[in-house]
Amino acid sequence: MITTEPHTIQLEPGIKKHFKQFALLVVVNAFVGAMIGLERSVLADLGIQVFHMQLGIVLTSFVLAFGLVKALANLSVTKLLQHITRKQLLLLGWLFALPVPFLLSFAQSWTWIFIANIFLGIHQGLSWSAAVVMKIDLAGPKDRGLAMGLNEFAGYASVGLAAYLATVLAKAYGLAFYPFLPGFFFVGAGLFLTIIWVKDTHAFVQVEAVHSTQSILGNLWREVSYRHHNIGSVSINGFVNNLNDAVIWLLLPALMLNKGFSLTQLGIAAAVYPLVWGGLQLFTGKAGDQFCKKQLITGGMLLQAAALVLLAVAHHYGLVLLALVVLGAGTALVYPNFMTVIADNTHPSQRANALSLFRFWRDMGYVVGALLTGWLMPFTSLTTLIFLTASITAAAGLMAHFRMCCTRKLFWKDNFCAAELAPFA
Repeated sequence: MITTEPHTIQLEPGIKKHFKQFALLVVVNAFVGAMIGLERSVLADLGIQVFHMQLGIVLTSFVLAFGLVKALANLSVTKLLQHITRKQLLLLGWLFALPVPFLLSFAQSWTWIFIANIFLGIHQGLSWSAAVVMKIDLAGPKDRGLAMGLNEFAGYASVGLAAYLATVLAKAYGLAFYPFLPGFFFVGAGLFLTIIWVKDTHAFVQVEAVHSTQSILGNLWREVSYRHHNIGSVSINGFVNNLNDAVIWLLLPALMLNKGFSLTQLGIAAAVYPLVWGGLQLFTGKAGDQFCKKQLITGGMLLQAAALVLLAVAHHYGLVLLALVVLGAGTALVYPNFMTVIADNTHPSQRANALSLFRFWRDMGYVVGALLTGWLMPFTSLTTLIFLTASITAAAGLMAHFRMCCTRKLFWKDNFCAAELAPFA
């Protein structure tokens, strides 16, 4: 039975009205992002140099284990929130993070790292989902895009910063043990802030549901997965977005090294994409509150496709960096607006479940991207694989253009859903 704290916070939504609580959740999500950042920069070298694994096996096993477990954790949120509160879900996610720094720091074999990634996937799925849902509850309809922009910026900026910190520690003290020590602080801080100061936000949903004009969706799984013109399109595009992210994650090292670039150049290039992606979400999330999210999603996916083509053919380092900047910009356009489309098109009582189902399909893109890469690599070139990924990405973006409709009138003529104006009234 869900219990809430209805009298601990005022029930009128708005970021300014609840700035302290909202900022606290942003900080908590930064610690969530930092947990994955610790691994992202040193995991490959750890597997190769310490445990004598092949690069392809290291990356594929990480993406498959982490991606599949995170996707399933996202899916479990739909059931968990029927029995526990949002704060309890966030706390549960942090409890699953507890073994991660121990396993990473004291790993005796690659199996320890693999198990750590299972716990990390559960933690990321539960904690990040809880942070997303709680911020949307607090922000209300007018500031959802800004809320998601801030959430994703904090999460991905901390991924980059933690990755840099782990790299510094690895260079100074070695790949084992020391790069993962900050994880003990991240887990401790996340747990402490959640237990002591985070307040549950379910009461906001109860109040919002009373005044909502959104209809209840009959078969939520089917509507979110593919049927609903806006929500289903977003799930498909989210799936493709993470599919191409997995392909780039796996192929970028080999692609750049085959073209004669150095490891230092590779390291800089690998950092550019998430930094641009994370930083621009401060602006692209807010843009979704003011403009048609359909156009932002279509434009973002087409930008990604163009960037992938450029990355495949580029032989000059400056062009490679440009491709990754454009790729990051395209991803920034779509990422926060995926989730606000889900929130805008679902009844408050179904919103958390719909977001969880979307996040399941989005993160399954990592799994399919990794499997597709591993399956096709023996039969084709890296360039062809990236061209194929670009084609899939462009097709998803065009599908969004023709299938989705805007929820507000704009300066240009476009598909317009008059029945969905209520969230913006």
